[in-house]
Amino acid sequence: MSNHDSIDRSEVKHMSKEAKQDLNADVITGEPGSHPLGTGIGGVGGAAAGAAIGTMAGPLGTLIGGAIGAIVGGGAGHAAAEAIDPTHEEAYWRAEHANVDYYKEGYDFDRDLHPAYAVGYANRARYPADARFEDHESDLERSWHEVKGESRMEWNEARRASRDAWNRVS
Repeated sequence: MSNHDSIDRSEVKHMSKEAKQDLNADVITGEPGSHPLGTGIGGVGGAAAGAAIGTMAGPLGTLIGGAIGAIVGGGAGHAAAEAIDPTHEEAYWRAEHANVDYYKEGYDFDRDLHPAYAVGYANRARYPADARFEDHESDLERSWHEVKGESRMEWNEARRASRDAWNRVS
């Protein structure tokens, strides 16, 4: 039994995939509300984890990995991962990007828009809960120029996607 919510982890491990998703159960331990990436990153340390992800995925991977691994320690990493699940955010924006009023026909999600959304959701955790996008826009614009890669968008276009992603995780 998990001591923090009286849920039998062995029972959770044998639940349907949908039930596990509802509990956000760790696929290995069955622990509800767990996110293996965040817990692992917390245990290893943010800088090392961000660098490891960055090695595989370039500057955008470093941004996303650093956002999750910003707080060092297993418990702190677990909390950071609960606050920002980059896999969930990417899936959400992948499904929604063509429905926003700033979408332009011909934009490719991976090449053009994902870096803009990631600037918003991955940087959000660096600021206090009451921080406004506009108050930190110059930092976010610098982040955009670091991670935009082959995106055809300039900041004046990317900022709306970044702001939407920022606000969604706020």
